[in-house]
Amino acid sequence: MFRIRLPRPAALVAAGGIGACIATVAVPPAYAATPAAPAGTCTVRTADKNSEAPLSCLGVTASLDRLPAVGERTTLTVAVTAQTDVKRAGLALQLPPALRIVDRNPALAAPTTDPFGQRTSRTLALTPGTRTVKLKVEAVAAGPAQIQADISDIDRPDPRRAGHASVELTIGKAKGSTAKGMSVTKADATPASPVDGPAAGGPTAHDRPARPGAAAPAAPSTPPRAAAPGRPYAPVCVTGTLRNRFQSSEGGSWNRKADRDLPVSNANVTLWGRATAGSGTQRLAAGLTGNGDGTFKLCYTPSTSVTAQVWAEFETQAGSMWSVVDGYNRRYSTTSNTLGNVSGNRSLGTVYANSGQSRAWHAFDTLNKLWWDRGSTSTCWTSNQQDGRCTPITVQWYPGSQDGTYWTNRDDKVHLADSDPDSGHTTVHEAGHSLMGKLYNGWWPNVTNCSPHYVNRTSSTTCGWTEGYANAVAFRAFKDTVMTWGNGSSMDLGNDRGTRGMDWGDAVEARVATSLVDLWNQVDGGWTKSNTMMSRERQSTFREYFLTDRPAYGLDSGSKARSILYGHTIQY
Repeated sequence: MFRIRLPRPAALVAAGGIGACIATVAVPPAYAATPAAPAGTCTVRTADKNSEAPLSCLGVTASLDRLPAVGERTTLTVAVTAQTDVKRAGLALQLPPALRIVDRNPALAAPTTDPFGQRTSRTLALTPGTRTVKLKVEAVAAGPAQIQADISDIDRPDPRRAGHASVELTIGKAKGSTAKGMSVTKADATPASPVDGPAAGGPTAHDRPARPGAAAPAAPSTPPRAAAPGRPYAPVCVTGTLRNRFQSSEGGSWNRKADRDLPVSNANVTLWGRATAGSGTQRLAAGLTGNGDGTFKLCYTPSTSVTAQVWAEFETQAGSMWSVVDGYNRRYSTTSNTLGNVSGNRSLGTVYANSGQSRAWHAFDTLNKLWWDRGSTSTCWTSNQQDGRCTPITVQWYPGSQDGTYWTNRDDKVHLADSDPDSGHTTVHEAGHSLMGKLYNGWWPNVTNCSPHYVNRTSSTTCGWTEGYANAVAFRAFKDTVMTWGNGSSMDLGNDRGTRGMDWGDAVEARVATSLVDLWNQVDGGWTKSNTMMSRERQSTFREYFLTDRPAYGLDSGSKARSILYGHTIQY
């Protein structure tokens, strides 16, 4: 077990200008394992043609024969394609709460139900070719809905032996009103407690400016009075807690991710209101949710004795230090219920992020984990950026996205595909590339033989360095040596000289990653000194980092440090 020393927390501050990029680099997807099949034999494209995602030996598609309105049934067809033999492939299907399986396919396990909908699965022995599974489903509630299908090699977890498919639709109430696609960028909060009916916990969405969905409250028995000159009304405070229900690959498996219900930390929150039922919307107060508990307390001085409407809006942005945006660069926002006729302190209770946004909020809160142990001596992400002139980390994600998994310094943006946020390790790995880009002030090594790259196989010393560093950032954040993927699969990359199935040397990113983590923990007393050195000296390889820059900066490269590297098969 690693002993992690957390630095003294730093305040979130506003960002300034963005540093210039010297080169345009797209860093490929994170940490694949051993090659799935001989080079050039696998051609299943799991993502958009412009994505950096690798080709795979397994693929899956999902489709509906018609778009159902509430009360209507349709056939879901899932097609699995294999380009290699797989002894134990796992097929996992998940339906949202707005859809229900009504005619179970006997080839699939009996469906189970939870707040995220229904799920079913089965194991398959695959040979090259395509096979299909069909089942009847019924629309039971209106609103945005997403069907998901995953295929993976249970015994050899690897993005190149896996596939993900998604069907997004917005279910209508009347026949013919259901549409393809879903939009949840601005949405209302999900009910805190389960309610009767099939749509409990399902997402809702709207395309209007964030404001309360409820009708104006009844007029108070005593009409609002304006404050007397020189005698303002006493401040009114509104409190509550923001939480998110999501599914996590950490603690999960290929056919059942772990259900989580956690507070959301450091999210921007704005209190809005109307002094009277017919007046315009006013911004009353703003702040951040509490770190670790998601609580908030926003106070304002009213202009009338009774404020007709008050509500809170939460955005996937932390100060100006990190944010999660959709494909149009818009931040996600969840709007609380409305408080009516507010004349004193009130509570919104527990506000749950809209369930259709749960992955956005999960990615957002994962970055909070990295922020509090980012290895910086300033209140920015890196020590070479000074207070008030920070550059943020931005993550782009949206339901059904095929634009991932990678980071590019062209826009210093992390691109996550549909299920990527379910893996906190994936989110932090890609953010680790952004962190390195900031340490190097936009410069990036000339990386070779890195697409594709495999965590346990030889790539190049430049790829081993850049990918190894990003892996190490994820290991440090989660205090382990495990990599997880969005489909729930995982692999332990802890290693020594006796580890089987892993190449040796500093061109293997898993070897570099574990060496870095052990140096930080056992030699350097944390990673702040190492990161500060990296912000002053640029490295293209781990050899350069260890032999040239560490000793020049006063970091130990002696017998203890060399012994650590030797244990991970790196010898200089």
